[in-house]
Amino acid sequence: MAILVTGAAGFVGNNTVRKLVKQGKPVRAMVRDLEKAKIRLGDLGSKIEIVQADITDRNTLPRLMDDVTAIVHTIAVPMERGSATYDEINYQGTINIVDAAESEGVRRFINISQNGARPDHFSRFLRSKGRAQEYVASSNMEWTALRPSAIFGTQDEFFNSIARLVRLTPLIFPNIGGGKAQFQPVSVDDVTRAIVHSLEDRRSIGKELELGGPEVLTLEEIERRILKAMETRRVLFPAPTWLLKLPVILMQTFLPGSPVNTTLLELLKEPNVVQENALITHFKMVPMPFSGDNIAYLKQATASEALKKMFTNATVR
Repeated sequence: MAILVTGAAGFVGNNTVRKLVKQGKPVRAMVRDLEKAKIRLGDLGSKIEIVQADITDRNTLPRLMDDVTAIVHTIAVPMERGSATYDEINYQGTINIVDAAESEGVRRFINISQNGARPDHFSRFLRSKGRAQEYVASSNMEWTALRPSAIFGTQDEFFNSIARLVRLTPLIFPNIGGGKAQFQPVSVDDVTRAIVHSLEDRRSIGKELELGGPEVLTLEEIERRILKAMETRRVLFPAPTWLLKLPVILMQTFLPGSPVNTTLLELLKEPNVVQENALITHFKMVPMPFSGDNIAYLKQATASEALKKMFTNATVR
């Protein structure tokens, strides 16, 4: 009997796999890119079963459900690249995996949604995640939806992208959108602990649980903490979103691994802050703060890594 983790080579996915393995759980890791899986999961060897599948191909999914007791669904794209669109991956992909699970009799389903996601959101990204969760909730499965704010950890994209850009911008750094956007950064370790706990927590069935860190931080405060963690200095200058729009359009058009796109830029309009932090109220945890040793990994960002990521979209271990 196994737990199927979709997107197992992704940031949340591979950390979830490791947390499950540490607890002695049998894991089937669904991946699309075997090379990425080798980088992220290769050291686990025979402790997990790695299966290659494409969430957009409905015909390949039922075979993954054999002897599966629960699914942790982490697949999502924060930025569209080629055919990997929000509708195709985030929305239709979720429909495909839910339908396959129901057809094969799998009952337990943990959906990793997103804080702020709703079917009528102005952002195409959060709209796709909201519609996906709406479909999960309409199913006959015993589902739980976890809705984290911005997740930080060694392989994260958001905070690491800022750190990489710092390496490429000597002396000064843009205070993006004036630095007023609000976030509640939550550790990937806390998120994966909540995932693993939810699998056997009957109280979480049928609930959408928001996950956040212990602090609400502005983007300026986040940038300053990143600079401190990197042991470097920059003069922050106000950069309104309208000023950044053209450079962002150029990056998303010409760079395979662009650190941002216009969809993510427009999300700065809305606070990414949880209303009720289930890490505290439901899971009885003490969330890790975005500070100190918890973000020391940001110091590892280098200019060469930044360029490689932007121009090739290389996988970060």
